[in-house]
Amino acid sequence: RFLLMSSQSNSFIGIDHHSVIIEEVERSRHFYQDVLGLEVDCSRPELSFEGIWFKVGAQAIHCLRLKNPDPVTGRPVHGGRDRHVCLVTGDINALIDRLEQFYVEYTRSQSGRLAIFFRDPDGNAIEVKQSAA
Repeated sequence: RFLLMSSQSNSFIGIDHHSVIIEEVERSRHFYQDVLGLEVDCSRPELSFEGIWFKVGAQAIHCLRLKNPDPVTGRPVHGGRDRHVCLVTGDINALIDRLEQFYVEYTRSQSGRLAIFFRDPDGNAIEVKQSAA
């Protein structure tokens, strides 16, 4: 059963973070920090398992070093057909240049939007779209 809430009782105002499961902290640090250019968020709490936080505007991506309950093979080639987080950039062409510099494969949005999809070293899908402004 699903409990339906009226819009009056919904007090959500945003998303604080998005979590992904990883195998190696340093490999993820390299990808998210060196390839994507995200800053490590040292203000986030230490937990009972290894992991690393990255700032994304006022939000964050939390890389959790945990046993992955999901299959890592057989995922859709195009990340838009898989669970993913969507980040927004002011310069998608600069990101494409960086991805190509680090030999990260990506696909363009199939809808025609100015957006790309790629995967981190653990197979987590990421979408990046160009901001409208």
